Amino acid sequence: MLPSTVVIPAFLLLTFIYILSIFLRSNNKSKNARKSAPGPLALPVIGNLYLLGTHPHRKLQSLANKYGPIMSLWLGQVPAIVVSSPEAAELFFKTHDPTFASRPTNQATDHLFYGSQGVAFSEYGSYWRNMKKLCGKHLFSPSKSELFGPLRKEMVQTMVKSLEIAASMGEVVNLRDKVNGLLEDMVCKMIFGRTKDDQFDIKGLISQAFRLGGAFNLADLVPCLAPFDLQGLTRRIKETAKGLDQMLEKIIKEHEQANKKNGKQEDFIDMLLSLLAHQDTDGEQEYRIGRDNIKAIAVEIIFGAYETVSITIEWVLSELLRNPKVMKNLQDEIQKVVGINRMVEETDLVYLNYLDMVIKESLRLYPSGPFVPRESVEDVMVNGYYIQKKSRILINAWAIGRDPKIWSDNVHEFYPERFLNNDVDFQGNNFLLVAFGAGRRKCPGLQMAIALAELVVAQLVHCFNWNLPNGMSPCDLDMSETFGWTIPRSKPLLAMPTLRPHCKAHN
Repeated sequence: MLPSTVVIPAFLLLTFIYILSIFLRSNNKSKNARKSAPGPLALPVIGNLYLLGTHPHRKLQSLANKYGPIMSLWLGQVPAIVVSSPEAAELFFKTHDPTFASRPTNQATDHLFYGSQGVAFSEYGSYWRNMKKLCGKHLFSPSKSELFGPLRKEMVQTMVKSLEIAASMGEVVNLRDKVNGLLEDMVCKMIFGRTKDDQFDIKGLISQAFRLGGAFNLADLVPCLAPFDLQGLTRRIKETAKGLDQMLEKIIKEHEQANKKNGKQEDFIDMLLSLLAHQDTDGEQEYRIGRDNIKAIAVEIIFGAYETVSITIEWVLSELLRNPKVMKNLQDEIQKVVGINRMVEETDLVYLNYLDMVIKESLRLYPSGPFVPRESVEDVMVNGYYIQKKSRILINAWAIGRDPKIWSDNVHEFYPERFLNNDVDFQGNNFLLVAFGAGRRKCPGLQMAIALAELVVAQLVHCFNWNLPNGMSPCDLDMSETFGWTIPRSKPLLAMPTLRPHCKAHN
């Protein structure tokens, strides 16, 4: 039993917060008597957090069926708008795009992304526009992507060779581990020029940052509790951010020393350091970057390129195992386009139309991030509803992808043919697939992420037939997910590969 010296101050604190929240809410209503979007009852202090459960994307879809596609609620003390239809998403992504072109930040983004000095979480304005222009020109352009083509090919071949060995021994493969290992090595090599460090656990630090970034942090939603760090998350976030910074600083210094000797640009850090070195003499460069910008961008690319792609690949393979006919159709297309004497090349992807539909269908059902977050930069009226400045906007990509009014009664079925002969894409033009966002804040690495996911999936199904272990029926495969910044499978995907006769990794 807690002593009175603890209980009484805690009770007084909660009472104070309760009274303050009532005052703030009533004061806000008196200032803004305009019509708000409908939504469920919000409790003092915690708002609507009591409703969200362990899978908020599912719960908010259910609530939207009652309150509508534009729904208001309170995430603790933070006002929020949940958007759950393509028509409503268009209002926020297109009609009022400048007003909702900022992203909400929190303790994790502040510490892990250097005060949001990269691209993904920086405040909308000239700084963000300049950083987006820099990354688009120097990191995500087709010419820059081509530089790493041989590296990606080599690493995919290495993975296929390891799977050949597993297939020859009749082993059950943990596909999450295989895909994660491939992408971790690939992304670290592309960004840092290495996959390991004798002093720092690169992969361990990145994994820890993922977990902390996706954790529910009460301090972000009830700011008056932030100084108390009741969950211990603030301390752990700061420790992880410090470890990341020490690792990045070491890697940057090593690159600087190496570049003085040979001047080569071999990875993303080299490319960014080149801009840092020449920005004073480049008359066309109207913006400046510093070391923290380089570090923030590096961490963002790791998060975007590794986490989202690995989750997408695992969901695709899961659905292919559950749908042998779709798997066969995909294998037939790849064999027709690629042939039987070589591996899939990145240049083949543009001709693999069924593969494109398979990826779209997977991201419809399993967007790598359940919500596309935005933040309002000013007070605004949308569809007759008043939305106050600094409101958090949550575009429920998961709900839009599972709306039977859009996708028909077979909405829960994995059916890639639904994308046959239509113009639905990931570019945010029709707001049906918004896994990568839309408008000004659309993911700048969209094309790279899709191409990488397609390459790995194509290679795995071209070289191997796959079966579930221990005679498991496809309908018995656990397809539940875990909620966080992303929504991965709750359990790793296990499967048994069988080498297809025509495939060898060295071809």
